[in-house]
Amino acid sequence: MGRLTGDEDMDRETRGRLLGRLAALLGQSARRAGAAGLARGRWLGDLLVEVGPHIPIRDIGTLQAHHRGLMGEELADRLVKTAGNATTAVGAAGGALAAVQFAAPPLLLTAPAQLAAETLVVAAIEVKMIAELHEVYGVQVHGTGTARGAAFVTSWARQRGINPLEAGSLTSALGTAAKTALRKRMLRTFGRTMGTMGPLLTGAAAGAALNRSATRALGTKIRNDLRASTGGPPPLPRG
Repeated sequence: MGRLTGDEDMDRETRGRLLGRLAALLGQSARRAGAAGLARGRWLGDLLVEVGPHIPIRDIGTLQAHHRGLMGEELADRLVKTAGNATTAVGAAGGALAAVQFAAPPLLLTAPAQLAAETLVVAAIEVKMIAELHEVYGVQVHGTGTARGAAFVTSWARQRGINPLEAGSLTSALGTAAKTALRKRMLRTFGRTMGTMGPLLTGAAAGAALNRSATRALGTKIRNDLRASTGGPPPLPRG
């Protein structure tokens, strides 16, 4: 997960191999959750909540150093672009992995775990993007790692920025409404990753395009929300 959600430049084969390893690790848990657990989104949501506190979030100084001194809107642009590239690469790698599975039908039994792995990685990349956009716009989210992780996961699920002054926004446990929103969002993302299961390499193209579009749209929503809460520049145009 650390390598798949980072900024490391890797080829499709390496990314696909890492996705395959993650899918193998999730396989047994997916079988225990069963079709009903997958269909309700609870299992996927619980996985993201567990992963959330462990997603490496860079502070503003580290971000500026990594991106050669970029600041403000230019830095935010770069973060959204980088996240979009990362989820695009995950979709492409997942599609390539699925193409191999179509060539070996028995491996199709691993498809649910592969889709779960893709879903989890895409969600984690977007959660990281959201957390680092908060850094760029000066919205400090303090608290324990668990509380911060839960807050950013909730922000991802609701597609809204975090207001640290809002009661209950930084608790380590998600409330009922947040859990419901998280399950729905995970199911939408899971549905998006199903496009990678197309035959040959059609899935790779579909997964890449869908992920890129969705990640960029999410970045725009979060940035507009953070601008509104901090009195920043006018909202970005939609699209």
